[in-house]
Amino acid sequence: MHLPLVFIDGDQGTTGLQIHARLHARTDLRLLTLADTQRKDLRYRSEAINRADIAILCLPDDAAREAVSAIHNPGVRVIDASSAHRTAPGWTYGFAELNRDQAAHIGQSTRVSNPGCYPTGAIALLGPLIAAGLIPADYPLAIHAISGYSGGGRAAVQRHEQQDGSAASALLMYGLDLAHKHVPEIQAHAGLSARPMFMPAYGAYRQGIVLSIALHLRLLPSQVSAQQLQACLEQHYQGARHVKVMPLQTQGTAERLDPQALNGTDDLRLGLYANPSQGQVLLTAVFDNLGKGAAGAAVQNLDLMIDAMRAHGDNGKNG
Repeated sequence: MHLPLVFIDGDQGTTGLQIHARLHARTDLRLLTLADTQRKDLRYRSEAINRADIAILCLPDDAAREAVSAIHNPGVRVIDASSAHRTAPGWTYGFAELNRDQAAHIGQSTRVSNPGCYPTGAIALLGPLIAAGLIPADYPLAIHAISGYSGGGRAAVQRHEQQDGSAASALLMYGLDLAHKHVPEIQAHAGLSARPMFMPAYGAYRQGIVLSIALHLRLLPSQVSAQQLQACLEQHYQGARHVKVMPLQTQGTAERLDPQALNGTDDLRLGLYANPSQGQVLLTAVFDNLGKGAAGAAVQNLDLMIDAMRAHGDNGKNG
């Protein structure tokens, strides 16, 4: 059997290292790697991409576009972990739980855009509720999220993990121009007609995200309750391997949320917290920004592609 040949372009970055660590010992695929002197040379990278059955791009946006433009082999499939193609025509969005058909679409696609870390949580919460008509597509949403500093890439990791850590802040809020690059992705794939506000921050811990979205029941369609929101999410994610909906929490029963609770896993935990007397609901998501928010999602998408290739009798023909 010809094992699929996988090339990680950018395997020395935060996400690339995580993906490489997950794949290097697997026996159901082959990894194509470049020498240190070749990793930044487009000629060698282009050759490797065009040899691969599946190329995973862990690059800055411009470099990812450059890599895609260098593909001339029609048999190459691409998973792009950058934000370059997340709303681009012709690309399949790589959130397998988006709807009942999305995993199959990913498996059959030749171009898959890996979701951003923050959008993963926001879209997981909002997408089913908007599709069901429980939240209006033009609801004035404000999305708050705090990530571990690894979400800021290698530079942020170095600032926090240098010997004395003096250059790092305990909490750093950013994106205050309200023009974060994740906003169009959230709007497009959650099904929003109005642009949401998005306020991200980095905390002084390595990885893990807690994301929250506040809702006022009076602004939702008539008679929509926290119980209906809860039931919609439970039905949508029933049987999902990596997404779990926690029981509805009402006033007086809520617990604290730890952004690091799912570190080291590929899971996503969704929760609803309600104050019935005030007509307020808080939607929450907790997950590892390096797991379901990055490398874990990329490997999940890779496995869907490999499974589809095998189902069609194509175990990789390149290399």
